[in-house]
Amino acid sequence: MEYRKIKDEDEDRDPVVEDVEKSFSLSGAVQDNNLTSGGETKIDSHRTKAKWKRKSVVTLALTILTSSQAILIVWSKRAGKYEYSVTTANFLVETLKCAISLVALGRIWKREGVNEDNRLTTTLDEVIVYPIPAALYLVKNLLQYYIFAYVDAPGYQILKNLNIISTGVLYRIMLKRRLSEIQWAAFVLLTAGCTTAQLNSNSDHVLQTPFQGWVMAIVMALLSGFAGVYTEAIIKKRPSRNINVQNFWLYVFGMCFNSVAMLVQDFDAVMNKGFFHGYSFITVLMIFNHALSGIAVSMVMKYADNIVKVYSTSVAMLLTAVVSVFLFGFHLSLAFFLGTVVVSVAIYLHSAGKIQR
Repeated sequence: MEYRKIKDEDEDRDPVVEDVEKSFSLSGAVQDNNLTSGGETKIDSHRTKAKWKRKSVVTLALTILTSSQAILIVWSKRAGKYEYSVTTANFLVETLKCAISLVALGRIWKREGVNEDNRLTTTLDEVIVYPIPAALYLVKNLLQYYIFAYVDAPGYQILKNLNIISTGVLYRIMLKRRLSEIQWAAFVLLTAGCTTAQLNSNSDHVLQTPFQGWVMAIVMALLSGFAGVYTEAIIKKRPSRNINVQNFWLYVFGMCFNSVAMLVQDFDAVMNKGFFHGYSFITVLMIFNHALSGIAVSMVMKYADNIVKVYSTSVAMLLTAVVSVFLFGFHLSLAFFLGTVVVSVAIYLHSAGKIQR
């Protein structure tokens, strides 16, 4: 009877009360959903900030390292010539980069263990693509030394900006990514700005560069653009793959190709004078600079894109000029100031002109 009474009371409850209870129940569910959504939003925001911070750090590091490359290369010369073998220097650069990648992998293995994405063992299909960019980087890096026989540092900085155009075109052809009209305009502005910043007001000629220098500069631009875009395509083809594993295989092939170049070009000099003949403290600094620059470039490709690398390199040209004011008494001209402004506008336009995909 008591059970029957309770049941009858339940059946006679006011519908209004039931509606109020339902509304409270629904509001509670909405609050739970909002809490869940808010938590996910916070996580996404944290990831975005972490990604932006990582991208900024590697891009800044690449800018600083690149800005000191030309200075160190010129400083490593004695009486206008390289007393050391440039092929041995290149080989040491690739060896150092490979060692850095292995050290980084060792720390990851110790912290996370060995898994499918960070193990060195791989398939032939994955490794077979690395010899192409390794060979391209070999030729480009060797030309980087020899071009200073025909151009000075400002001339080299101007000619180096030819890779902006080659990178943009190859980016469109190889990666099938459409660049907006604003981004194409930004390429032109960046090239013009960097060139303007290095104009010599005391000469009627923008560049006093012989034909050989122009040919080497154009070849370097094409090699740099093709190797950069091709490497980015390889790295981002398998985004879950650890960047240090990808770097390791690229640098292993770089060591192999540089060994061949060393045997072909400097075998007698290395055998008769020694591997480290002509090396100085500046030469060692240059090797470390090139090695760390290569690591920074791969990080930019992994977490940003190759165009960011191009802009970083171009800004580094202006930074080189600023540092030269204090080191070499470089004169800051109106052309340099205007070029800096144009480059800044070009960087903003490139960022604002990204196509939403």
